Amino acid sequence: MKVLNLEKPIIAMIHVDALPGTPKYGGNIKTIIKKAKSEALLYKDAGIDVLMIENMHDVPYLNRNAGPEITSIMSILLYEVKNISNLPSGIQVLAGGNKQALGAALAAGGDFIRAEGFVYAHVADEGFFNSDAGEILRYRKQIGAEHISIFTDIKKKHSSHSITDDTDITDTAKAAEFFLSDGVIITGTATGKKPSLEEIRNVKEAVNIPIIAGSGITKDNVLNYLQYCDALIIGSYFKTDGKWNNPVDINRVKKFVDVLK
Repeated sequence: MKVLNLEKPIIAMIHVDALPGTPKYGGNIKTIIKKAKSEALLYKDAGIDVLMIENMHDVPYLNRNAGPEITSIMSILLYEVKNISNLPSGIQVLAGGNKQALGAALAAGGDFIRAEGFVYAHVADEGFFNSDAGEILRYRKQIGAEHISIFTDIKKKHSSHSITDDTDITDTAKAAEFFLSDGVIITGTATGKKPSLEEIRNVKEAVNIPIIAGSGITKDNVLNYLQYCDALIIGSYFKTDGKWNNPVDINRVKKFVDVLK
């Protein structure tokens, strides 16, 4: 099964620096753009297939309420990243800013978004998340963005799922498929933590939409996950010392790509 018309693509994360209005913002938008473009070229030169930007430095996140200043700068960043790399590119707006991400992707010519809280409710760091599948897919239709894929987290990391404890990840994946998700993302319990291969295998057997591993993939385990996944999202492993908030380590990226070759 192909994702973004590619066979088992590697999606590399660009964690853009803190944006205007957030506590860690450094005061220079041009520097943020320059860094994101630089990372895009590093990834492309190393042989990466797809890029995704995310405002992960904007801590603490707002619950589905990223402001217009975030949406607008993320749109510019996505445009610049895709324009300089000429790679399929996507976006996630934290936390759960699915409408904002979709609007930014449409304006920037992006290819996909990563959406939190698509089906079933959960409690995350930011508070309670209700599902928004109906709302986000209607919004996509209204703005003429049906060409933009919506890949959706299920049983998402950094979250409590006790209120849906009687619904396992396979049931959640089936619900996401029924609600027209373009692909489900399966993660470990936190950033950098690998997902359960057993869960991935079970979901793979249960649905006919793409399965994407969304955390914890390294050069040592990548081939295990590629047996069952249609795409992989890599963030932490590509950074210095394997920590998401460090700069991209081009040697780690190249060694990872070498394993695939």
